[in-house]
Amino acid sequence: MSTTSPESSVVDRFFKISQRGSTVGREVRGGIVTFFTMAYIIVLNPLILGYATDADGQVLGGGTEPGANIAMIAAGTALVAGVMTILMGVVANFPLALATGLGLNAFVAFSIASQMTWADAMGLVVIEGLVILVLVLTGFREAVFHAVPAQLKIAISVGIGLFIALIGFVDAGFVRRVPDAANSTVPVQLGLGGQLEGWPVVVFALGLVLVITLWVRGVRGAILLSIVLTTVVAVVVEALLDLGRAGAENPTGWGLTVPAWPDDLFAMPDFGTVGEFSLLGSFSSAGIVTAMLLVFTLMLADFFDTMGTMTAIGAEADLLDEEGAPPSTRRILVVDSIAAAAGGAAGVSSNTSYIESASGVGEGARTGLASVVTGVLFLCSMVAAPLVGMIPSEAAVPALVLVGFLMMQQVRGIEWADAEIAIPAFLTIVLMPFTYSISVGIGAGFLAFVLIKVVRGKAPEVHPLLWLIAALFLVYFGIDPITDALS
Repeated sequence: MSTTSPESSVVDRFFKISQRGSTVGREVRGGIVTFFTMAYIIVLNPLILGYATDADGQVLGGGTEPGANIAMIAAGTALVAGVMTILMGVVANFPLALATGLGLNAFVAFSIASQMTWADAMGLVVIEGLVILVLVLTGFREAVFHAVPAQLKIAISVGIGLFIALIGFVDAGFVRRVPDAANSTVPVQLGLGGQLEGWPVVVFALGLVLVITLWVRGVRGAILLSIVLTTVVAVVVEALLDLGRAGAENPTGWGLTVPAWPDDLFAMPDFGTVGEFSLLGSFSSAGIVTAMLLVFTLMLADFFDTMGTMTAIGAEADLLDEEGAPPSTRRILVVDSIAAAAGGAAGVSSNTSYIESASGVGEGARTGLASVVTGVLFLCSMVAAPLVGMIPSEAAVPALVLVGFLMMQQVRGIEWADAEIAIPAFLTIVLMPFTYSISVGIGAGFLAFVLIKVVRGKAPEVHPLLWLIAALFLVYFGIDPITDALS
């Protein structure tokens, strides 16, 4: 006689748990592990978006004070991640979690928002998600997928990784712009005057050592754990510095700026960023060509990452069919596309599938029940958003450096002996951090790829979509002289 309860039987049948060789216990455990592996995004996304300003000098959520709305952004980040991850589990029955994409949020914060308002920037994110949804539903995704060489896609991810790492070093004060760069032999330097100074850099260095140590030791949730522990160190250091300054007539020294302890550790979340988007404003503020290129760039990074992620998770879970596709592929892509648009609509940047889901699969997850568990945990974390507001940037940015390293690892997938791909890949990778612009790196890579094919007499090998993209980037780079010539 079976001891399985009717309720368990319903869950088992709906998610096909037994059919896929799993158990409810494994799915729950896998969902919990996935949450703690990627929960760092609740902290990192607010730090990336919350300290950037738009073209009007405004921060996301309103106001002009960087970092003032971190708790608000954290709540929105957890909300969208929770809802969309549950949707992935219920609709696609796949152990894949979603949240704001690292790299995508940096692109939104530093390349898009700098040219328009936050509402306009998030509107572009919504449009990007809707475009991807149309591509999925019409089957046109294969054409777009094959248009861009695989190794250029790798170069884009690597370049974004380096860009994120540079943001971490700059925000920590580890790398600084030389005050009078025009009369210096170098434009940037180590710390102040070529030397590291101040407690913020010390805390950053300790955090970097900690996150690297935890990661190489294989500690689960290494990124999140390092942020928490480094925050504790920052709070202690700031308290000691305050004691030292209290007895001085003229307090000196460069201390930390640790946000005040929140009045309530747990509170009703503030969803002030939800609905902060404008679908058409960007086309008037940045221009039609620029807006189209920004949408394409977002789509490029988001769309191809998802294809690779779902395939990798499916392989890890032994769920791929004979053609190498996971079950319910279209449903997975539809949910991911909706998540991209939902992230923009909530004002927290594009949401995408996370490779960290592999950690849950490693714990035995094989179905969408694991995603439901992960999503519920994200929703529960919303009430703890005030705690995120007290994390100093010096405690969180070491994680950006590690993320940069993880994205950099893909560089081995580029054939460096082939100049036709190596030069475009190189330009893509180096120009992102060197110009502080993701779109510049992508544009230079595409133009170089087309140029080399043409001068080598291989123009017919260039996909028609790449010709269009290259033409758009030419206009993008030359918009000012073109405008001057036509005026």
